[in-house]
Formats: sequence, structure tokens, C-alpha cells
Amino acid sequence: MKDTHTPHIPVVIVGGGQAGLSTAWCLKQKGIESTVFERHDAFHSWRRNRWDSFCLVTPNWQCRLPDFHYERDYGGTDPDGFMLRDEITAYLDAFAEKTRPNLREHVTVTRVAPRAEGGFDVETTAGDWTCDQVVIATGGYDMPIEPAYARNLDPEIFQMHSVDYRNVDQFPEGCVLIVGTGQSGVQLMEDFTRAGRDVHLAVGPAPRSPRKYRGRDATDWLYDAGHYAVTIAEHPDPVKAQTQTNHYMSGRDGGKEIDLRRFHLEHGVELYGSLADMDGTEVRFLPDLGKNLDDADRSYVGIRTQIDAYIAREGIDAPEEPPFEKLWSPEQERIRIDLAEAGITSVLWAIGFRPDYRWIEADVFDARGKPVFDRGVTAQAGLHFIGLGWLNTWGSGRFLGIEEDSRHLADQIEAQLGAAATQVCDA
Repeated sequence: MKDTHTPHIPVVIVGGGQAGLSTAWCLKQKGIESTVFERHDAFHSWRRNRWDSFCLVTPNWQCRLPDFHYERDYGGTDPDGFMLRDEITAYLDAFAEKTRPNLREHVTVTRVAPRAEGGFDVETTAGDWTCDQVVIATGGYDMPIEPAYARNLDPEIFQMHSVDYRNVDQFPEGCVLIVGTGQSGVQLMEDFTRAGRDVHLAVGPAPRSPRKYRGRDATDWLYDAGHYAVTIAEHPDPVKAQTQTNHYMSGRDGGKEIDLRRFHLEHGVELYGSLADMDGTEVRFLPDLGKNLDDADRSYVGIRTQIDAYIAREGIDAPEEPPFEKLWSPEQERIRIDLAEAGITSVLWAIGFRPDYRWIEADVFDARGKPVFDRGVTAQAGLHFIGLGWLNTWGSGRFLGIEEDSRHLADQIEAQLGAAATQVCDA
């Protein structure tokens, strides 16, 4: 029996981003009541945790929230462009205005635990509830990652994580060391070079992608070829798919690819391998710069090859491109520098985030703390996840796959609620 003293909600959704609100909308269409708890304000990460020049990396046409596609429903006029930060939040706010979820902002969920009789206890900073179903839509960006040895850095050296970065004016005069070459790291590198600042870059193992290739954006070709429809169950290397860093490129200035070799030659960006340790003003790097650059290029060429094969298979008339050319290679890798001697006065960490699920008391996590599910549905009846990378396809953690994932999850919740009601009637 439900606790008659604790208010009850059929479905609690934790997280007021695009994944949570999309799920709320799909449930609403089925007549299923839900409440969304958001610890900040709706779309906080887009609104508050993005830098001033931030823009999408994927084209606007991929913004396909349920019943709110960029062109068809929102009236967007630049499908092949890349929305800036404020344009993204305007699109999201318009979706919230259309769907009108039961949203409780500035409420932090502090505990979710299964009840012996079924359903869940949900404790929050605004009170306690019980519910039948819980959807975790908090994403994977709870805690910024900084290595332990960052604490060993000379306190005179300014440090910041990318989550707090807005523009180069936050940084003292002098050179900056940017650590990480995922999508954020390379775009922040460009932010500094455009401002005329000297940049040192610790290059990690992130892959890179072409932007425009054979007359179209590479993502357009890959979409048409069915690449983004491949599910994690069909993927030839699911472990790699789920753990690999996103390919880096940029949507800035209408879209461009990022070649770190070119940035070294044309903008003087000093390149090193992966960061290994810090002590005072001394920094050590792994001797893997050449390997990391080559691996990124191998990914780049691999995507071009996929597109070439699709064009040939379909008999499409598309312009030819010159073959890939490696512009520069390090003759000798520097594995140790003194920041003071190099004129480096600040370090910008761009090595990602990790999720925080410590408030969920359910046996649905593997040894690494990663939730285990089938398209978001866990082995714990009524507990679900959405908005994570490769929940089902490449687009699951992005705008492109939210509609499919949220509709599927709404179907699963409807079925579970129906099954539970039938059991109660039978009893």
C-alpha cells in the first residue's frame, strides 16, 4: 500500500533538460501524469555552462525534439547552420512553452530508493514523494574531471575547468595550457588563438572528423548512409562506441574541421602528448603526441572512406576531393616543460565530466558505476535512464535521437504501469 501521508506522483523525472522534458511530453500525450524535478533551472547546462562563443557541432536540422523539429515545427530557417548558445536556449524554451511540463525548478532530488511493496521513495530539498516510475534524465555531466595532481601545481598558476569558462578575458596575461582535445578543448583552443593568445595544447586520444566533404556536410552523408541508425546492439564494437570520446570538429563560422597540425603551423599552437603529471611549475607529458595525431587522422580518413563507399554504392554524382595530406609531424616530442620558463600563466582543463548516481539506491550499476539497461530500461522495475550516449544509437545523447528514445521509454512506462495495475486488480 502507498503511504497515505506522503504525496504520490505516477512518474518522477529527474532532470529538466531536453531529455527529461521530451519524456514528460511523450508521457503527457499518453495521459500519464509526471513531475520533472530540476535542481537548477530548465536547460541549465545550455544556459549557464556554455562559453560565450559556443555553437552546435551538429547541423540545426538534427534538432528533433518530439513534435518539435527545427524546421517543421519551430520554423527554423537555417537547417545547415549551427545555432549559437542563445539560439539553442531559445529553441529549447519554445519547446517547453509548447509542451508545458509539470516542472519543479530549483529542487534537488537527494534520494531515490525502491519500496518493498513496489514503486519508489523520492526525497528532495522540497519534500518527499512516492511514485510508481522514475526516469533519470540528469545526463553524464555532473562532476567536472580534474586529475589529483592538479593540486600539486604552483598556486601562482591560474586554473579553470571548461565548465566555468566563458571567454579569454577571465584569464591572466601570458600563455595558456589547454588540457584535452575533445570537442570542448579544440574549440577553446580556437577561442584563444582568435584572441591572439599563445596556446600550448596537451593532445589526448580523441578522434577527429571531416566537416564538409564531397559537397556536403559529413554528418549529412553519414545520416543518409544509415550510420546514425545503427543501434548499440548492432554495432561491431559496442565497448569502443560507448567509451570513445566524441570526434572533434567545429560549427563556428558556418562549420569547419579542426586539424591540430594546421593550428601548429598557422597559429603557433605548441603541441604535446597526453598530460601525465604536475609538480610546482614542472609538467610532464606522455610521448604519445605523434600517435594521437595519427590516430585522429586515421579516424578522419576512415569517415571519408565510409562516405566514398556510400557515394559509389548509390551511384551519386558528387565532386571529388584531393587525397588526405599530413601537413606536419613532430620530429621530437617534448615530455617535460617548466611553465614559468615557457611563459604559461594558466591551465584550462577540458577533460570532461563524470556522472554522479550516489543518490540512487538501486542495484542497477556495474563495477564502474555505470548504469546497466536495455534502451534505458533497467532490471529494477520502474527505474529508467534517458539522455545518455548510445542509449540505443549514436544520437541518443544528442538532439537527433531524443525523440525516438523518449517515445520508446514512454511506451515502456505505459506498459509497466498497465501491468502493475492488472496485478493489483488480480490481487
